[in-house]
Parts: sequence; structure tokens; C-alpha cells
Amino acid sequence: MTFLPIIAPWLFWPLAVLLAAGASWLLFKARTAARWRYAALVLLVVLAAARPGLGGAPAPVANTELNVFFVVDTTPSSAAEDYNGSSPRLDGMKADIMALAEEFAGARFCLITFDSSAAAVLPLTSDATALRTLTEVMAPRPAYNSKGSSISVADSVLAGRLAAAQQAHPERPRLVYYLGDGEQTAATAPSPFKDSPALVDGGAVLGYGTAAGGKMRDHSFGSDKPGPWIADKNAGFTPAVSTIDEKALRNVAGQFKVPYVHREAPGSLGPVLADSAPKASSHPSGTDARAGAGRWELYWVLALAAFGVALWELGSLTMLRRDMQAPAAPSGRAAGSRWRRNDRGAA
Repeated sequence: MTFLPIIAPWLFWPLAVLLAAGASWLLFKARTAARWRYAALVLLVVLAAARPGLGGAPAPVANTELNVFFVVDTTPSSAAEDYNGSSPRLDGMKADIMALAEEFAGARFCLITFDSSAAAVLPLTSDATALRTLTEVMAPRPAYNSKGSSISVADSVLAGRLAAAQQAHPERPRLVYYLGDGEQTAATAPSPFKDSPALVDGGAVLGYGTAAGGKMRDHSFGSDKPGPWIADKNAGFTPAVSTIDEKALRNVAGQFKVPYVHREAPGSLGPVLADSAPKASSHPSGTDARAGAGRWELYWVLALAAFGVALWELGSLTMLRRDMQAPAAPSGRAAGSRWRRNDRGAA
């Protein structure tokens, strides 16, 4: 079972704990029927808002009517070990690329990497095996020949590939997924993406890294043999630390008019896919159903139960109000008895 809360998890789960604690405290003070109903209502609403679900449901997936472009940061900072605890950020990027490729089974893919310069290492193709192979061998740029990088250096390369795709097949939506940490190491401020945003129909910006940052291994000796920590010359040659720049990543997302998602650890890409749908729809044949690609939503069962408890509570309150407004039965019977005794006395 998986959960997709209706708001950000870092905010939802603390609120859920507070609500559950409040309901428990009320029950501790007095275990009345009304408070049991209130506690059940709170629990059901919180569980419904958590959006539980089971995998394995059929779901629509894109086919060849969709072009997907991956723009991947392979600067030395992509080796920073602060993804999912202590893994390199690039590991998270690779996993998400393959997960997205699986969701868009049958689409055409283009892979663009960037460091101090950008290059399309995989032209637009439907060969998912080629995408997997090139994704697996991606490695951070060696530190010794890194000349500083700009987060928007891929703009012209991406724009050229997008324009070619639009010219060849204008009916196919173009999704762009930008994966990086937002760290600008070039001497100048990052230039905005100028040429490519107008050609983008959807996608997302995925951010990797933490505010605390992580140390980076030098990959000058090959991706399979990471070397020592990259040293910071301005800090006594101690290990350099790279931190995520979410403000810069949100700016990129704003330029492309796509959502920004922080990816700290492996997890469902459901929210990413839901929010990154193409702004332009493809032909009816552009999607098909694939078993096991989606999830069975269970929140509606809990919401229906919560509605039933709410109706029960409303009925109880209505009856209580009716009883409070009705005349008191004991006083009425006493008055009737006095009238009967007086009536018999008079007779």
C-alpha cells in the first residue's frame, strides 16, 4: 500500500499526528459515545486525506504520439552524496529517468546532458534500450577539467532538438524533464532559458540534493572507480560540500511553466506525472491502457465512511435539540394529577 497525501508530506503527516493526538486526548478525558464518533470521524478523514492506494491498476500511458526530453545535470556536484541518505544525486536522477521512461512506454526519448557545455547524447528515438544503456553509463564530469557550469547552458541544444521535433511532427506534445541541483558554479549569474520554453508542452523540474549538502567523489578515474573527495581550495583543501539551490530550480520551472518537485529519496512519481501532463493533447490514439501501471485509489471508501459517521452525529444532535425543546414530561404529569384531584374534590 502506498500513500499520496493531498498536501506536501512534510506538512501533512505532522498535522495528521496532531489531529490524532487531539482526538485521543478527548477520549482520555471522557469516553462518551459522542467523543467516540468524533474520534472515528477524525481518523477516517485523516486516512482519506492520506490517499491510500494499491498498485496494479490499469492506467493510460503514452505511446508514440509523445516526445520526451531529459535534460540531466552531470556536473561534479551530481556526485554529491546526499540523495536518500548517502547516495550520489546522479543515482536518483538515473532511477527517475528509467521510471519515467517506463510510465511513457512507447514514447520517443531524447537524452541531453550538461556540465560546462551541453550535448544530446541520445537523439530522439523510440529505442528504450538505448536510453537505458546511456542512462546507466552516465557519470559526473571529472573535477580536474571542470570549468564552471551554468544551469541554463543546455538551452540552445534543447531548443534545437525541440524545434526539429516540432517541425517533423507538430501534432506530438513535447515533454521536458530537467534533472539537477540548481548549483551555479560559473562566474556569471545564470541566463534564463530563452529559446526552448516556447516549444515545451509539459514536463517538470526535478531537484536533487539537500540544504545541508553532501561531499563529492572525484570521478576523474572513471565512473566505476570514484576517487577521493573533491577538495575545496578556499577552505584549506577540506572536502567540498555541494548544496541544492531550490530557488534557482523553481526559476527554471517557472520559465518552462512546469511544476518543480524535490526528489530527496526514491518514491512514487505519481504526483510528478499528474502535474506534468502535456498542455496540448495528442490524438485519441496517443494513449493506451497498460495493466499494472496505475494504482487502485482507496480514499473514497474512507471518505464514504466518514460521511456516514458525520450523518450519524448530525442525527444525534438533531434528536438532542428536539429533546431540549420538548416540554418536560414529569411536570406535565404532575399538573394533570393535581387537576384530576381538584376536579374530584369539587364534585
